[in-house]
Amino acid sequence: MSIMVVEKEFKLVGLKGIGEFDNFSHEVPFLAKQLLSRSNEILNSIETEVAFFEPKKDEDHKVGHYYVGLMVSEKLDEVPTGMDYIETNKSYITTRGNISKLGELHLNLLNWAVKQGYQRDLDSYIVETYHPIGEGEEEVQIYLPIQS
Repeated sequence: MSIMVVEKEFKLVGLKGIGEFDNFSHEVPFLAKQLLSRSNEILNSIETEVAFFEPKKDEDHKVGHYYVGLMVSEKLDEVPTGMDYIETNKSYITTRGNISKLGELHLNLLNWAVKQGYQRDLDSYIVETYHPIGEGEEEVQIYLPIQS
């Protein structure tokens, strides 16, 4: 597994969800299906699915918000009803792997960040992009924001 430090800009049009962090693994895919059923409404989509997650700050932080959406090629002045446009440009540590290993990928990133002396940016979204690789399989690229 390779881990890199990158500067990356993301532009997203999507739906916002709020829930308990423990339920994200069920809620996020459900909201993503709703979003995909409306994907034809999103202009300038580059068809890459993306999710932004509020970082869990500590053990007492039980409820968080997230966005599921499609990346777009440029800023939109108007977005479909009920959707939001979000743009971010940050420093991240990133890795990519099979979505079935999502938890392991996150843990590896967190451990690597600590070993390398990086400080997490808990005020910025964790970003995941999703990439079909055929036969029903999918890879996820995780971007963990770090302080620069």
